Amino acid sequence: MIAYVTVGADDIARAKRFYSAFLPALGYGLTEGPEGLSYVLPVPDGQAPVSPDFYVKPTFDGGPASAGNGAMVAFEATSQSQVRMLHAAALAAGGADEGQPNFRASYGPHFYVSYLRDPQGNKIALFSADPKEPGRDG
Repeated sequence: MIAYVTVGADDIARAKRFYSAFLPALGYGLTEGPEGLSYVLPVPDGQAPVSPDFYVKPTFDGGPASAGNGAMVAFEATSQSQVRMLHAAALAAGGADEGQPNFRASYGPHFYVSYLRDPQGNKIALFSADPKEPGRDG
């Protein structure tokens, strides 16, 4: 199980605008401090933490942050309409479009996905795969 994902950012304020445009709608709470941004899912009393957490931090070595070639983080939305809404919100908050919300021929018939780049260039996917919603083929 993946416990957490961390991406680097040179401008934490810009990263906060971008990620706060959609992660709270997916249930993530935000804690911020000198070490950066921590987006975590709430933990009900008496239950174990839900993974994965998502962190946005300045680089440890002090060098410029960079996006990994081929690296991507995907967040699951509750519906196709939420994918569209959050994609638009992330673009308005400084993200760059890497693929409008839609079905893709190379994925399953219910995999509805959009792609973005955060202000640092990290690739982000927002998707829904609810089989109760209309699929690509119908």
